[in-house]
Amino acid sequence: MNDTTTSVNLALNDDTGNNPAAARTVRNARRVAVALLLLLGIGGVARAISNQADSKLLAQKTAEQARRTVQVTELKPGEAISKLTLAGTLRGREEAVIHARTNGYLKAWYKDLGEHVKQGELLAEIDTPEIDQELGQVRATRDQIRARQALAESSLARWQGLRERDAVSQQELDERSTALRQAQADLAAANANVQRLERLGSFKQLRAPFDGIVVRRNVDVGTLIAAGTSRELFALAQTGQLRIQVAVPQALAQGITVGQDAAVVVPEWPGKPFRGTVTRTAGAIDAATRSMQIEVALPNPDGKLLPGAFAEVRLTLASPKKPLVLPINTLTFDADGVSVAVVGKDGVVAVRPIKIGRDFGKNAEILDGVKRGEQVVVNPPDALLAGDTVSTIAWVAPGKDGKPDTGKGSEKAGKAGAGPAAGKADPAAGKADAAGKQGKPETAGKTEPAAGKGGDAAPAESPAMAAKSGGKA
Repeated sequence: MNDTTTSVNLALNDDTGNNPAAARTVRNARRVAVALLLLLGIGGVARAISNQADSKLLAQKTAEQARRTVQVTELKPGEAISKLTLAGTLRGREEAVIHARTNGYLKAWYKDLGEHVKQGELLAEIDTPEIDQELGQVRATRDQIRARQALAESSLARWQGLRERDAVSQQELDERSTALRQAQADLAAANANVQRLERLGSFKQLRAPFDGIVVRRNVDVGTLIAAGTSRELFALAQTGQLRIQVAVPQALAQGITVGQDAAVVVPEWPGKPFRGTVTRTAGAIDAATRSMQIEVALPNPDGKLLPGAFAEVRLTLASPKKPLVLPINTLTFDADGVSVAVVGKDGVVAVRPIKIGRDFGKNAEILDGVKRGEQVVVNPPDALLAGDTVSTIAWVAPGKDGKPDTGKGSEKAGKAGAGPAAGKADPAAGKADAAGKQGKPETAGKTEPAAGKGGDAAPAESPAMAAKSGGKA
């Protein structure tokens, strides 16, 4: 067979050697064949490169889609002036609950619920028959002691005269003197007992301890009154000026000063705060509640506000510098304390313990644990652990209507990008464009310019154009 091929080639060589046109045709055919082989090789290499790029792009997109996407925010300066709202109960400037100090029955009451009274005005009378009888008995006993004292005085005077004449002994004189001193002591005890019962008898009249209003009356005529019990007969309060006591947290206690203004709001008068003044502070922190008790005085000349009503005290506190705050929904509370999830530049999550300061409601002051510019996860899920790789998007705080703000906040979120994931998407797109330029069959022949700063790139050659170029070469 080799001999046959050799003979055929020799015959062709002889023919081409004898025929220059045939030789030229053979050479052109060889060139075309070589060009086609080169084109096929280039196409195969381009196809392999394109497949490899597609595989990498697919793997990258799959990894990106498998990543968890979280919303992040940063430390932001809060307001230097903060507002504190505390709940409390309105009280009268003076309040008193009147109990019985003597036993008996209610004889009559003269002031009823809601009536205004003056200091010392009679509220009710108690009939005390036992006290009256006992008082009469001790007065009679006192009279007996007075008579005995008078007899002892006259006896001592006579025995002193007899002693001068040496008619009686000194012992007998001393006995008379001792009897007088004993009678004097018994009279003093009787007087004290009478005064005690007279004082108890004076308690049968219940009088107002100050000017005010009767806020409770819990007795009627004929009611049995027993001293020393917890049953209250009347309750009085001054309503011309009220007071309210609230507990200020320890972290904010330094911002409270005596004399500063306070706004008091009650549900019955919405949108109409009443002006009050801080009149007293405890000056110490309660170890049980870690708070300081303060008192706010509130004028109430027209009686619109009622003692015992629920109220809110709103205080304005000034801070020497703006605090750094985070949204309250970034904090995680557990047995180890308070922590936040921080996303690094490489997209890896780190859980850090933090130290919080003042609570501003929606935001909390951060004292330590997070630095400016670090990305903190908002609403971290329970499945998010330290070391996880995540993609990030900027968190937009909700507006007053509860919906995310679509104004400047959205523009900032767009400029912030998607973090590490967004940064990786651009190189992948660049690789896809490069693969198209290298002869990717699906994109070959397109004349779309490549996106770049250098202007529009030349269109890619089609296989037919490449064949013509090879032929001309």
